[in-house]
Amino acid sequence: MRFDLVDLRLFLLVAERGSITHGAELAGLALASASARIKGMEERLGAPLLERRRRGVVPTAAGQALLHHARAVQNQIEAMAGDLAAYATGLRARVRLMANTAATSEMLPKILPAFLVAHPRIDIDLDERPSHEIVEAVASGAADLGIAATWAGLSHLEQKPFFIDRLVVIAPRNWPGLEGRTASLTDILGDPFVGLSTGHALQEHVTRQAARLGGHLHFRIRVPGLDNVCRLVAQGAGIAIVPESAARRSARTLRTLRLTNDWATRQLNLCARRFDDLTPQAKLLASALV
Repeated sequence: MRFDLVDLRLFLLVAERGSITHGAELAGLALASASARIKGMEERLGAPLLERRRRGVVPTAAGQALLHHARAVQNQIEAMAGDLAAYATGLRARVRLMANTAATSEMLPKILPAFLVAHPRIDIDLDERPSHEIVEAVASGAADLGIAATWAGLSHLEQKPFFIDRLVVIAPRNWPGLEGRTASLTDILGDPFVGLSTGHALQEHVTRQAARLGGHLHFRIRVPGLDNVCRLVAQGAGIAIVPESAARRSARTLRTLRLTNDWATRQLNLCARRFDDLTPQAKLLASALV
C-alpha cells in the first residue's frame, strides 16, 4: 500500500469539505485527476474510503482511519516547515486558523493584515465555522488554532481569552411590535428575518437556538456579509440578529435591541490542543491574537 503526500493531502481536503470537487479545487487538481487518485487509493487498499451521497461524500470506517493518519502526517509536515523556516530562505509555513462569524467579520480583519505584513513567509488558512465544529477541528488536529465560544465545550483544549461577543436584534426604526430596549428570541420568532447565507456560522447558531424553542426563522432573503444584512434591514426588508459591533456601524439607520437570551452574550476564546506544541509560526499568530 503506497500513498504519496499528494494523495494524503487530497483525501484530507475531500474528507474535511465533504466534497471531491471542493477538495480537488483546494488541492490544485482537476476533478478527473482527483477522482482517479481517490479511486486508486481505494483499489490499493481494497476497501472504499468514501461513501458517495447525494450532497457529497463522507469517510467510511476505513476512511476515518486514514483521515486520522493523514492529519498526523500533515501536522508533522507543517511542524517540519515551521522548524526549518528559521534556517531556510524563502521556505513558507502555513497556519490553519478556524474562527466563528463574529471573529472573522469583526475582529480578525483588524489583526491579520498587520500580522501578514510583518511575517511575509507565514500564510494563514482561515476558515469560518460554527464554534462546535471549530472545537472538533482543533481537537482532531484539522486546525492549529481556533476562536470559538466557550459554550461549545473547550475544557479539553488550552484556552486564552479573545473577546466578548454580544448579539443584538436590529430592526428598521419604524418597525412595529418591538417596544423598549430589549427582546428575546421568543418575542421575534414570528417576524420576517434578513439572514446570512446558508451555512454561515452565526446564522446556523441562531437557527439552532430557534429550533430548541420549537420554532423556526422565516427568512425573506439571505445575503453574504453582515454589512449587507444591516443595509437591507435599514431599508425595511426585515429584522436580524447580528454582533453588536456590526450593528454599531449602522447605528444611524437602525434600531438596536439587546438580546436577553443567555447564549447571546458569548465569551470567545483562542484555543489549541497545546500552545507549547504549536509550530513557531502558529505561536507567533497566537501571540498576535491575544
